[in-house]
Amino acid sequence: MIKREITKNDVFEALKSVIDPEIGINIVDLGLVYNVSISDEEIIIDMTLTTPGCPMHGSIIDWVKRILELSYPEKKIIINLVWDPIWTPEKMSEEARKQLRI
Repeated sequence: MIKREITKNDVFEALKSVIDPEIGINIVDLGLVYNVSISDEEIIIDMTLTTPGCPMHGSIIDWVKRILELSYPEKKIIINLVWDPIWTPEKMSEEARKQLRI
C-alpha cells in the first residue's frame, strides 16, 4: 500500500474538529493556528489562544495533540503555544465572522 504524503491542508482539516468551547467555532477558523510544519518524524503546530489567561488553555492544547495523534499515529506531535503575534479578531476567517455576526 502506497502511503500518501501528509499535507498542511490535511492537518488544518483535522484541526477543524477542535472547537473553542467558549466561542463555539473551530480553532482554524478562529485563526488560532499560525503555522504547521511537517517532517518525516513529526508535526509541529505553532498556535495561540484568544487570550493568555484562557481558562480552557490546557484542554484546547490537549484536544489538538489528541486529534493529531489519532489522525497521524506515526508522527510525533509538538504543540508550540505562542503569543507573538497576539491574536486579534482580524485573524478569523470570513466563515467565523459570519457565525459571530462580526
